[in-house]
Formats: sequence, C-alpha cells, structure tokens
Amino acid sequence: MKPADRKLAEGLLFTDHYHLTSAQLLYRHGLHERPVQFDYFFRRYPNYGDHQAGFCVFAGLEWLLDWMEEARAGDAEMELLRARTTSTGERLFDEDFLGWLREEGTFSVVSIDAVLEGRVVHANVPIVVARGPMAMAQILESPLLNYLNYQTLIATKAARIRAAGRDRPLLEFGLRRAPERGASAGTRAALIGGADFSSSVGISHLLGFESKGTHAHSLVQLFIALGEGELGAFRAFAEAYPDDCLLLVDTVDTLESGVPNAIRVFEELQRKGHRPVGIRLDSGDLAYLAIRAAAMLNAAGFPDAAITLSSSLDELAIWQILTQIEEEAPRYGVDPDHLIQRLVYGVGTRLITSGSDNLDGVYKSAAVESDGGWQPLLKVSESPAKTLNPGDKRVWRIYDRRETATVDVLAGATEDVETAAALELHHPVREDASRILTREQISSVEPLLRPTLRDGKRLLEPVPIEEMRERCRRDLARLDPGVRRLVNPHVYHVSLTREIWELKQRLVKEVKPDG
Repeated sequence: MKPADRKLAEGLLFTDHYHLTSAQLLYRHGLHERPVQFDYFFRRYPNYGDHQAGFCVFAGLEWLLDWMEEARAGDAEMELLRARTTSTGERLFDEDFLGWLREEGTFSVVSIDAVLEGRVVHANVPIVVARGPMAMAQILESPLLNYLNYQTLIATKAARIRAAGRDRPLLEFGLRRAPERGASAGTRAALIGGADFSSSVGISHLLGFESKGTHAHSLVQLFIALGEGELGAFRAFAEAYPDDCLLLVDTVDTLESGVPNAIRVFEELQRKGHRPVGIRLDSGDLAYLAIRAAAMLNAAGFPDAAITLSSSLDELAIWQILTQIEEEAPRYGVDPDHLIQRLVYGVGTRLITSGSDNLDGVYKSAAVESDGGWQPLLKVSESPAKTLNPGDKRVWRIYDRRETATVDVLAGATEDVETAAALELHHPVREDASRILTREQISSVEPLLRPTLRDGKRLLEPVPIEEMRERCRRDLARLDPGVRRLVNPHVYHVSLTREIWELKQRLVKEVKPDG
C-alpha cells in the first residue's frame, strides 16, 4: 500500500460506513451538533478457554489521542466520499454535508475523561467518557474501540504472565505472530502490562527501550552445513557479541550437545575476561531441561547464568513449569528457588495475540444535553446484564481497611462519595443484592476518571511507559489475591449508588412499561 493510500485508510475514514451515513442523517435533522456523552467500557473479562482473567489493564489511550489530533477530512477524503453511490446510482453523500465535514469534521470539539493508562480496570465500569457533538462523537466509535480494545487485551495478558513468572524478566517476542501492523500496538501494550523488553527493534526504540533477542536456529544449521558444527556457531556468536552472549542450545540435542557446547564457549569467554549471559531453551520439556541445564551450568562454575525459556508460553504454562521445578529440582541437586531466580521468559504468540477471543469493549451513548443539563439515555437489552447504566456518572474506587480495592462505584455526577457517612450500594442487575458500606469500613476513596481532553486540547502530558507499568504494579498489589487468580478468579465488585440504581429502574419502566 502506498503511503498516501495508507494515510487515507488510517485517517478520518478509519471508521465504519454506518457512522458516516448516520452523521449525514443527523446533519439533515439538525442534530449533528447536539452534545452527547458516550461511555467506553468492556462487558466481560478475557476468556482463555481453560482459564479466565479477573481484571484488565487499560492501555491504548495515548495513541487514540494522537489519532484524534491528526484525523481530518482533506481533499483525498472528499474525493472518495463524493464517489460513493447508493444502490440506485445516486450520490450517497450530498455536497452540503461534505462541506460541513470538510470544515467542521475534527475532534477539536470533543472532550474526554479517562482512566490513566496502566491502571487496573473492571467489567462494566466506564473507562473513557467522551462528550461532544453527536456526529463527531459517533464517528469516533470504531477507531476508539480499535485503539483501546486490543491494547487493553494485550496489557492484561502481559500482567498475568508477569505475575505467573513471579516478576522475573519478561521479553515480548510476538512480531511474527501479530496482526500485521498491530504488532507495534501490541508491543506497547505488553510493555505497559509488565514486559521488560521486546524483540521488535523499531517500536522499542520509539518507546525508549532497547530491543532484545538471541540468535536463530538457522545460524546453527548453517554452521553445521558448512562443517563447523554447533560449537562453531556458538563461537562465532560469542566472538561477535562477547558481552551479550546468550546461546540457543536446542537445535541439535539440548543436554548432549547444546549445553555442553555452550559451557565450553562460556569458559573461553571467561578466560578472555567476559561474562556470558546464559542459554535459551525453545523446545521440549522446559522445566526438566531447565533443571538439568542448571545442574550442568552450576557444576561448570556458572551458577548465575540466565536460563531463558520460550516456546508457546503463557501464564498457565509458566505456572506449571514453576510447579514442576519446585517439585523436581531437588532430585538433581538444584535449589529450586535459586533456579527460578535465574529464569527469563520469552513469550510470543500467546502474548501478542492474547489467546483470548477478544475484549468485549463497547461505546454506548449514556446522556444527551437538553435544557442546559444532561438527559440520561438508556439502551434496554433482553439480557439484563447488557442494559446500560445511564446518565452522567462518576467512577470511584473504594479501598477497605486492608488498603485493598474492594469495589468500583458508579455514582451520579454530584453525589458525595468521598465524605458520605455511609454508601448504599446496589448490584447493577440483581434487585435483591445491595449492601451498606460504612465509613469505618473504608480506608480511602479514589476518583478513577481524570480530565484528559477538553475541546481537543490535552490536559495531561504524555508519560513514559515505565510510569504506566508502575501504575499497573501498584494497582495489582492492592487487588485481592482471589481476583488475581489465574484460574476461576473471584469476581470483583462493581456497584451502583442508590441514585444511579433508581434512575436505571425508572428509565427501564419508561422504555418498557409492561416489563
């Protein structure tokens, strides 16, 4: 695709067809500039088949804001839209609408409140609240979902893998398995969620990280074909990178050839005053091979050489590897705790693709401006869980006396949540589930949504990935261990105040009076 074509495809027209036809309809009825509020949230946590997440990590906002700043209706966009026709051959978009889109079709009229990137977020809680003229707020839907859903999905996966690996270094290796140019977004999200480095060179540099990697099996295969063998390949790599020597040892035979040859090269490096990094295992029973390799490296005088594991890893595979190491390592005279502290994880496909179906993120209208105030809007579903929580809301996170996050609360815009003596909290769906939370049960209350964009102007300066990653670590540390479980996590509480609950019930009755 030519650069000009890519710019056209990824600019203002990076949206769905129906958003543009809807915008024209709104223009026809004089509703295109009516201020509305949309809430972005996800309905369900990622499901990985045999295990599920109990939380998510928010990512993607900065790149969305970058896109919003650049998206404009220029000559190329106008030419394309003028050429669109209906099924009868008439013009789909009229000239007066296109004139408005050319002059007014920017996101400089949109305001956003959002959770900060890297924060832990939960199902059915507004993460981004967008306000602005109806037509442009509607056009924003598809790109917003595209930028936020994928990065949040990958940041969540990275956080789970990092936790399963007990905070040992995590390298993202997913470029070759990523969804085309989504690889860069996936790398960014993985770094936010907990990855230390990525193998992807360009995006690592742009994000302020060094890229990391080892060498290919093909290098060893080539030297074998040239008659120099695996040992020759290792020596060539060590000669080229004496202070960054991490050898891939499973091309021929891990224990009979790879590790012994690596040790021989490490001894040669050591005599020259260099400190070898370690080995990488990319196939086979990784737990068993790590134990046996550690025993061999220990005996040769390299007890601190890193052992990098890769090959179809995810959080469940890592958890199983560590469990096996703890049980089996003592049989071979290897201290399991010391071995675990030497491990590094290289995770590719199951990180960059998440291993989940998708993130069920949605962008729904919650309120419209009317008579100087915000009139709540409601979408009723046959599934009660999909009936929206309406109106202009604020989101608060409440911490209990353990300083653990205990509930996220959706409250009315003017409700006093911070200093109220007690809060009456309602389940979002079940009429029979409510409770009173007293001030004595609360250690602190935190607003989650931060003013981020006002009429197209950013209110927050971009921050480094490390700061987003630290937000993630702090939030996870304050999350109940049951919610962090890899399998069958405890359900985190999300509640409505009495005001929002009663508003929701009233609107449901108005929309479905016989329901």
